[in-house]
Order: sequence, then structure tokens, then C-alpha cells
Amino acid sequence: MAMKKFRTCIALAMLCSAGFPALSQPTPGAPSPVPPPAEEPGWAKGRPKSDAAMKMAPVPAFPIPTAPDKLPTARFKLPPGFKAETWASGILDARALRQGDKGNIFVSSLFVANKVYVVPEKGERKAKVLIDNLPLATGIAFHKGSLYVGTNTKILRYDNIEDNLDKPGEPKVLNDKLPGGTDHSWKYFRIKDDKLYYNIGAPCNICDPGEYAKIYRMNLDGSNIETVAAGVRNTVGFDFDPKTGELWFTDNGRDWFSEELPHDELNRVTKMGQHFGYPFCHQGNIPDPEFGWGKSCNDFVKPAALLGPHAGSLGMTFYRGKMFPAKYQGAIFIARHGPWNRTQKYADILVARPDGKGGAKLETFMTGFVENNNYLGRPVDFLVLKDGSLLVSDDHAGAIYRISYTGGK
Repeated sequence: MAMKKFRTCIALAMLCSAGFPALSQPTPGAPSPVPPPAEEPGWAKGRPKSDAAMKMAPVPAFPIPTAPDKLPTARFKLPPGFKAETWASGILDARALRQGDKGNIFVSSLFVANKVYVVPEKGERKAKVLIDNLPLATGIAFHKGSLYVGTNTKILRYDNIEDNLDKPGEPKVLNDKLPGGTDHSWKYFRIKDDKLYYNIGAPCNICDPGEYAKIYRMNLDGSNIETVAAGVRNTVGFDFDPKTGELWFTDNGRDWFSEELPHDELNRVTKMGQHFGYPFCHQGNIPDPEFGWGKSCNDFVKPAALLGPHAGSLGMTFYRGKMFPAKYQGAIFIARHGPWNRTQKYADILVARPDGKGGAKLETFMTGFVENNNYLGRPVDFLVLKDGSLLVSDDHAGAIYRISYTGGK
């Protein structure tokens, strides 16, 4: 009798799965169906089930504008002759930095503020909201009077922006069909030779990325989209070598491999369409345990340098100013935003010097962002001002710092 009831339940379950509405109601007295497990977000794919790992999340410390007297500026350590000062504060979620022809500094944001700000270079330097209610509005570039703004799915252009700071007006939509969700799809922009370069990061921690995980470029009117580099998991910083014109970029390594591996990368593009390994190979020499089967790391472009495990390597810029000593001119400044899925935190600014052979030598330039394993600040992006000083954005503390050189040459 029990076996007959069991077979009847199986038959009913099969009919329900076939879509018979009359049989889709639960059987009286039957146990409640077990709901399917919640789908993990893309960033959690590959996460171990240990207690320590399960407590980690992509925003380990929420961005909050810090009062000027509470900023970590006095704690910063720099090489002899350099000085750090607070240039602006109270800018929620300050990310990318670009400057207009008339001296205005444009500041983007990411997860929290959903704004683009403008800060005058001189005077009180109080941030004014230029564009509001634009989610993930982190990609910005200024070129010939126009401000380019990128979200996860759109690229917009605001013309004559410095003449319309009080009322920017409606932007021209250059592309509103970019693939992008919330995993690594925010933008970083550079413009060179009337081409806009932008990134589309992987839609997950580790997966087959399809049309994601690439750096693209397009004409300034949105036409003629081309692939510049593939196998790029998540770059939020790139710039062109002023000597060679080659594109260099930072790339964030996959999460959940281990606390110490893999490292972020500094890469150099020498020809269009090169593949830099993701998801098959990490840091140039570690095959992925899931996607690396049947692949060789030798099939992909090797990094120019390794930037540390889960370093959160973001903005980078070639120093084109004249204020700093000669050894810094032509060097790359790199912001290590710091890890969220690593027990020991760190955040700092590196200098990378290309060696002329495809590699780069690294040294620490600025520290003081972490105290007692807690973030006091987190560097994001750079801007070289006309006087040669260097601005650094800090999204954690909502500030912009100015680095100048006051020592002897």
C-alpha cells in the first residue's frame, strides 16, 4: 500500500512538471516543496564555504565622506621631498578624475553616489553635482569641449560642457546597448587619436565571458567599434605610453583562488586583438582549475608586472609633468585600492617604470591608507595638473589629495 502511494506521488509530480494546471496544486497532506537554492551572484562564483570567506563581500567598507580633519592625509608616507595635502573633501564616492580646458576638474562616482561632479581648480574647490541619478556613472573623459560619460550599458556625450555647468542639458547617446550588469561592467575611458577606449569587464568572478572581458575602442560618434584586447577580466585603469603610444592597463585577478593568488596584472598592448588569458590563465602562469584544461598559459600575453594578490588595482597614469624628479617622468602611477576578499588588507600607490623590454619595475610610492587592518582611505585614480602636481581620488573617504614635490632636484 505504501509503495502504491509512493508511485502515485511520483506520477503526480511528473504531470505537474509537464504543466497540467489541474494537478499543479499541492496534494493535501503532502510535505511542502523545498524551494530551489538562491542563485549566487556573479562575484560569489567559486567562493569557498569557510566561515572567513562567507563573511566577505565586495564592499568591505562603505564609502562615506570624511570630515577634513579626520582624513588620513597626515598619515601618508611619501619619498623624501614629496608632500601630500587635502585638495578637496566631502565628495561622496569620488572615482575617476579628468580636467576640462577651462580648469574644471570632473569627478565621477560608482556604487553609491550615482553622480558626476565638477570642482573648480582654484578657489574654494567645493564639489558641485553636474549630473545626478545616473547609476554606475564612473567612466568619464574630456575632449574638445565635450564630456563623455559611461555607465554599465551606456556611453553619453555632453557637448560644450564647461559653458553649461549649471544646466548640462540632454546628452547625445553614443551607445545604449552595451552588455553589462553589475559585475565589472562600469567604465574607464581614455581618448587617443579621436578614438574612445573603454572596457567591458567579465560578468562574474570566473566564467566564460563571451563578448565581455575586453577593451574596445570606437569613433567619437559611437561608430566603428573594434576589439583592442581580449581576456581582460576587469580593468579600471589604462593609459598610453607617451613615448611609444602603446596602451598599458591594470587588470584585477580572479577571486577565491586563494588568499595569496592570483596577483593583479599590469599589461601592455602591442597589437590589436591580443588575448591576456582570462578565464583560462591567471597572472601569466597559473591555469584556471575549471577553464584552464586543454589550454597553455604560453598561448596568452604575459603580464609586464604582477601587482599583488587581490590588490584592487584601479586607475593608472603616465606622469607627463615636470614638477617631479626626472626618474618619475614617464613612469606609471598605479592606485592599489585594496582587497575585499583577503583577510589582510592593504592599499597604496605604486610607481612602475617600463624597462624597455616589455616589463616594468615596481616600487611603493605612497602608503598610510590602512591602519589596524582597516581602511582609512582607498586610492582610485589620478590627474596630473598643469603645474606638474598629482591629484589622487579616494572613494572611501570622499576626498581628493594633491601630491607635490618640494625637495631638491
